[in-house]
Amino acid sequence: MTSRERIIAAINHRQPDQVPLDLGGCGQTGINASTLYALRRAYGLKEHPITVCEPMQLLGEVEKDLLTLIGADVVPLWNRSNMFGLSGPKEKPWRLGDGTPVLMNTDFEYDVTDSGYTMVYPCGNRQAPHALQMPPGGTFFDNIYRAPPVDEDDLRPLEDYRENYTVKTEEDCLHWERESKRLYEETDYAIVGVLGGMGLGDVAEIPGPWIARPRGIRDIPGWLMAHITYPDYIRTIFEFQTETALKNLELYRQAVGDRIQVIWLSGTDFGTQCGLMQSREIFLSLYKPCYEKVNRWVHANTPWKTFYHSCGAVEPLIADFIDMGVDILNPVQCSAAGMDSRRLKQRYGDKIVFWGGGVDTQKTLPRGSPEDVRKEVRKRLEVFSPGGGFVFAAIHNVLAKVPPENIVAMFDVLREFRGR
Repeated sequence: MTSRERIIAAINHRQPDQVPLDLGGCGQTGINASTLYALRRAYGLKEHPITVCEPMQLLGEVEKDLLTLIGADVVPLWNRSNMFGLSGPKEKPWRLGDGTPVLMNTDFEYDVTDSGYTMVYPCGNRQAPHALQMPPGGTFFDNIYRAPPVDEDDLRPLEDYRENYTVKTEEDCLHWERESKRLYEETDYAIVGVLGGMGLGDVAEIPGPWIARPRGIRDIPGWLMAHITYPDYIRTIFEFQTETALKNLELYRQAVGDRIQVIWLSGTDFGTQCGLMQSREIFLSLYKPCYEKVNRWVHANTPWKTFYHSCGAVEPLIADFIDMGVDILNPVQCSAAGMDSRRLKQRYGDKIVFWGGGVDTQKTLPRGSPEDVRKEVRKRLEVFSPGGGFVFAAIHNVLAKVPPENIVAMFDVLREFRGR
């Protein structure tokens, strides 16, 4: 099978010729730029500055030489602009805290404080307050809450969030069309359309890192409490976001057609390490109706499979995910409560695709030995791979400071398993 055929088989719950692999196919299956630089060195690949494809998490672009070496099957179709609101060419030299050379967007604008914090401007707009910060030696950026105090007697959800969710431009559509054709015609990789737009309540998006002057309820504690204190405020925002997403999906369909196989829609986390972020009742009331509407549109109008990311102990919601039309669940955090890999496969493996689950990125991959990594990866492959419905990836992104020998061990086991 080609990589594209292999992914198509897996996401349709058919057994592919070998287990599919994703490294760098979206913003939750990627690798930190400094770790990527070290991994390329470990494999003896050409050393050069790493292109940062997702700046908030400082993820590096996984190039074809590495994709070929490890046998990866997926590439991303990124949007024209990113979480910082930047759309310039990725040609600006910069260095990470550990000295790794990288390339950022040319409109990336920042200051460094006397204490060593890197402070980033939204959309490269130096007339706006800083939107993100990273401490000295940090490996990813955090949002800065910049909204003025909220008048709880005069909440205006549409005014507050109108800038967050906008209909894409002709320039965006031309970018999607051009890039999807290039990836489809010049490679045989499966393509993930990283459109987004349905990250309802995503804590990375709520503060508005690409908005010059956000307003409304923007701090995460206040936002989470508003689910109970001001549910109509949340519902109004979600309904507006959903209607905007449907308009953008139609534009996306016209631009990319059948060239993509998977559509990434949401990165909202619903689980903590130990349980749900909010009650199932809140999820059913505020979230599920919006997700149902969008997934129904995708399945009625395209052949794409819907990809949703949610960390944590989300087992109590998986049946709801399936019911509302989610085809693919990522990252399959097997270390969280109730997320035992064998139980997940037995209970849901024929109804939803598990994209991830390959190795624990909290403990095993960064802190275990290569043999610890081999043992865990082998177990997950044996559990998840039978019958299709599985794409191997680490549980969320490979972070900074992960020993390259552990990553090599992960891919070595996968290669051995594929060769059985």
